[in-house]
Order: sequence, then structure tokens, then C-alpha cells
Amino acid sequence: MATEYRGPTRSSLSSNLPDDDPTIGRLIADTTKDVSLLVRNEIELAKSELKFSIKAGGIGAALFGAAAFVGVLAIIMLSISLAYFLWWIGFHPALAFLTIFGLYLVMAAILAFVGFKKVKQVHAPEQTIAAMKSNKQVLKRG
Repeated sequence: MATEYRGPTRSSLSSNLPDDDPTIGRLIADTTKDVSLLVRNEIELAKSELKFSIKAGGIGAALFGAAAFVGVLAIIMLSISLAYFLWWIGFHPALAFLTIFGLYLVMAAILAFVGFKKVKQVHAPEQTIAAMKSNKQVLKRG
């Protein structure tokens, strides 16, 4: 009786491989684990670096806030001093304070006008929007 050759069987192939050779599945699992560990370590590094930066940034922001508050107080004192100076040179006290008030209103109007003009110059990032729409279409297709 002639037996017909059927090719190598799964058991004969696996018996020829040494036990320490990793399989494709094991290589993929190890790679996934290593990438996951790498990403976690990078995140931890970023967190530790940012803790110091955030603390310094918070202190800096608080100091800017304090400087702004002191600056506002200085402007108030300067305004009162200017009003008293106008009174000293002959203005009625009410007129002196109203003059300073009027100067501040004119300055506020000029600043608001210039700010409005600058805001009108802002345009949408058209190239970025077009690229994002293109990316969206590509992702929908594929």
C-alpha cells in the first residue's frame, strides 16, 4: 500500500522549532507591552517636568496680578493728584475731577476703537480648515 505524501503537519513543524524562539503573536504582544511602557514613562517624565513649570508659572501669574493691582492703585493716585493740580492752578474742584474723568473717557474710547479695528483684522485659518476637511474626507473613505 502506497501512502500518499500530505506535506508537513503542524505537529512536525512545531517540534522542529526550539522552545525559546518567540512566535509572531508573542513578538507582537511584547512590542505592544514595550510601546505601552514607553508611552507611560514618557507621560510620567512630562508630568514631573510640568509640575515645576506649572508651579513657577502660577507664582509668575500671581505676581503679574499683584503688579496689575498696584498699577491700578498708582493710576488712581495719579488721577487724584492731577485733579488736585488742576484745582491748585485755578479750576473749581468739581471741574478739575470732571476734567480728569473726561480724559479717561476719551482714552477709553480711543483704545476701544483701535482694539475693534484690530479684532476686525482677525480671519479664520482658512488653510488649516481646508486641510482638516480634507483629512476628514480621507478618514471617512479609508
